Amino acid sequence: MSALFAALREVTRLEVGVRDIVDITLVAVLFYLLLTAVKGTRAVSMLWGIFILTGAYLAAQYLDLITLTAVLREMLFYLPFVIIVLFQHEIRRILAAIGRTPLLRWTSVLSPRQVLINDIVLACETLVSHRYGALIVVERDEGLRTFVETGIPIDARLSYDLLVNIFTPGTPLHDGAAIVQGSRIVAAGCFLPLSVRPDLSTTYGSRHRAALGIAEETDAVAVVVSEERGALTVAEGGRLHADLDRRELRDLLLELLLLGRSGRPA
Repeated sequence: MSALFAALREVTRLEVGVRDIVDITLVAVLFYLLLTAVKGTRAVSMLWGIFILTGAYLAAQYLDLITLTAVLREMLFYLPFVIIVLFQHEIRRILAAIGRTPLLRWTSVLSPRQVLINDIVLACETLVSHRYGALIVVERDEGLRTFVETGIPIDARLSYDLLVNIFTPGTPLHDGAAIVQGSRIVAAGCFLPLSVRPDLSTTYGSRHRAALGIAEETDAVAVVVSEERGALTVAEGGRLHADLDRRELRDLLLELLLLGRSGRPA
C-alpha cells in the first residue's frame, strides 16, 4: 500500500506545462480526425485488427512468450506495407476527407469550386487505375437542362465516392454522362450530342465524341476517362486536351472553372 501512495505522490509532483497541453491536444485531434475519417468504412475493421495485434504483442512481451513475441513483432513490422497496398484507395479518400473536415475548415483556403475540382480529379485517378470509363460534364454559364432531362435525376452533392460509384461497370448509370451544376450532380446516364468533326482521330470513342459535342454546343467543360487507354481528356470550347496527367487535369480545371476562362470557340 505504501508503494501505491508513493507512486501517487510522484504523479502529483509532475508539472504540466503549455507544451505538454499542446502536445496532448494535437494527439487527441489527430485521433479524432482519424476516427472520423474511417467511420463507416472497412478501415474500421483494419484498425480493430491493429489494436488486437498490438495488445497481443504487449501481452506476449509481459508474459515473456519469446516465440509469440517474435512472430507478432514481425507481423507488426510489415503491417504498414500491407495496409498501403490493400487500402491505397481508401487511404486517398481518407486523406481527402481529413482535408475537408469541419475542424480544419478554418485553416483551409479552398473554395467550394476547388473542393469540387479536387473530388473530380481524385475520382478520375481512381477510375483510370481501374480502367473504368467516365464522362463528367460541368455546367458553366449556359444551362444544360435539355441534356439533364435525358438522364436519371440524382440531385446529390458531388463527392469522390458518388462519382466512382456512378461509373463502376455494371451500375445502371455508368454508360452515360454525369452532369454537374454548382456543387451537385443533378443527373447521370445522360445522352449528349456526338461531334461529327471529320478530323477527329479514330482512336477516340463515343465518350470523346460526346464530350466534344457538348463542348461545341455549349460552354460546358467535359472530363473523359478512357477505359481502353486509361487516359484523361478534357473537352472545352470545341477543343480536346488529351493525355493529361493528374496535375495537368487539376490545373486545367482550375483555369476553366475557377479562373473563368471562356470555353466558347473563338
